[in-house]
Amino acid sequence: MLLKAGVVSLVLLLASRVLGLLRESAQAAAFGASGLADGVVLMLALPDWITGLVAAGALSYVLLPLWAQQSAAAQAESERRVARALLAIGAVLALLLAGGRLGVLAALAPGLSGPARDAAARGLIYAAMALPLALLAALWSTRAQHRRDFVGLYAANLVVNGVLVTALFFIAMKPESAPAIDRLGLVLLLAMAARLWWLAARRRGWVDGAAAPEAAGAPAPAGARPRSTPLPGTAVWLWAALAAGLPLALPFAARSMASAAGEGALTTFNYAWKLVELPLVLAVQLAASLSFPGIAAAYAAALSSSAERAAAESRVRAAMALAWTLACMAAAGLIVGADALAMLLFGWGRMPAEALVPLAQWARVGAWSLLPQALIAVALTALASQARLRVAALVWALGLATLLASNLALPASGRAQMAALDAVLALVAVGLLALLGPGLGALRRLLPLRLMLATGAVLLACSVGVAPWGLDGAAAAGAGWAARLWALRGPLGGAVGAAALVGAVAALSGLPGRRWLRRQ
Repeated sequence: MLLKAGVVSLVLLLASRVLGLLRESAQAAAFGASGLADGVVLMLALPDWITGLVAAGALSYVLLPLWAQQSAAAQAESERRVARALLAIGAVLALLLAGGRLGVLAALAPGLSGPARDAAARGLIYAAMALPLALLAALWSTRAQHRRDFVGLYAANLVVNGVLVTALFFIAMKPESAPAIDRLGLVLLLAMAARLWWLAARRRGWVDGAAAPEAAGAPAPAGARPRSTPLPGTAVWLWAALAAGLPLALPFAARSMASAAGEGALTTFNYAWKLVELPLVLAVQLAASLSFPGIAAAYAAALSSSAERAAAESRVRAAMALAWTLACMAAAGLIVGADALAMLLFGWGRMPAEALVPLAQWARVGAWSLLPQALIAVALTALASQARLRVAALVWALGLATLLASNLALPASGRAQMAALDAVLALVAVGLLALLGPGLGALRRLLPLRLMLATGAVLLACSVGVAPWGLDGAAAAGAGWAARLWALRGPLGGAVGAAALVGAVAALSGLPGRRWLRRQ
């Protein structure tokens, strides 16, 4: 049963991420890389981004442990109280966002001006209206996570992205008409409402369905908290929000700073980061998540035995090896195939061919961030197993401050901002590793240094040899799907070959085998 649930969850997560990438592709076809596209990116991204920053992660960190100790009646009561608080917070934030939209645009998209700025300001009104709906959806998604309703949890994103993709494709198919941000804003509200409808329908199944384990009238478990149990204090919520939200703030801040280069720079940076983000979520962070139960159990046992401490470090080392290998494979494929991937995914409709060149260049720079992010993902897993996320949040805060300060010295260039993001993520990785165990001895125990050096050398060789594998954009521009895939077969095949070469070198350098993977 658990294996089946895990497979279903993985399939739905994959489908959700692929549909999200398809949404970005349809968005590029509909709006290109223009000032209007910058406004659309902000409008569609802000509701869920603000929700993730202030609430989504905090809800999981705080409510899941609380609900695990409560009766069904107490869970329902605490959920209602949190829902009322979230709707109030959402209303206040929506008023601030709509009322101060010009100041928000000056901070998040400084490169906009004229009609594009006016359109983006209207888009922020729709984003503000969608914000309370996004906050409520985050709470209901946390409830679905508690009930282990992974179909309801992951399919909710399929619903919202499905509505948006449909609307964007209709806009992209009519190049003769100017796309209106107001129509898309209404579609955004419809998509948010559809997600809530889906989650509400799943909630009715929890109560009425036979599989609901906490139906009304079921006896409360022994030791359950009473109905009037107070919610955790403000400090707990604040630290949880910082720990979950600060990692989301770094790429968002870098994107906003890149916007100073002019109209379309924000969109170009956004698409370049999407090429980095997809393998990060689907491979690197998934590997860290799979290793979490084993690492948590090992650190729990290490409290009573020094020998178990070594076993916990061994588990962390194996997880580091797998995450690093997947990151190197993804980075090699992206460095070699960035031009082809940019053409394949974003070179449609209103997207001009000349905009794909910086997109691929910035993605190639961002590919290097996958390496420190692999270390970060596993380090956070180990720190969470030891209940040390508060100090991890301080490391993220220092990284964000460093990134913002770098903007004073760097040029208004997406490539420079992407490189600065790489450097800051590397500093965050060093800080988190230092928290796991100070000193070179601890690093040698936690990090598979031989594997990291071998795969890193192959990755560096791939980056040096990327020029001969370039892409003749004219050969693929304007072609259909089949013709474009045929024109891109060389670079795409080179990307797959580079990733496979890194994987082969890792297998020869101590990558954990299938027996370890099955245990995870």
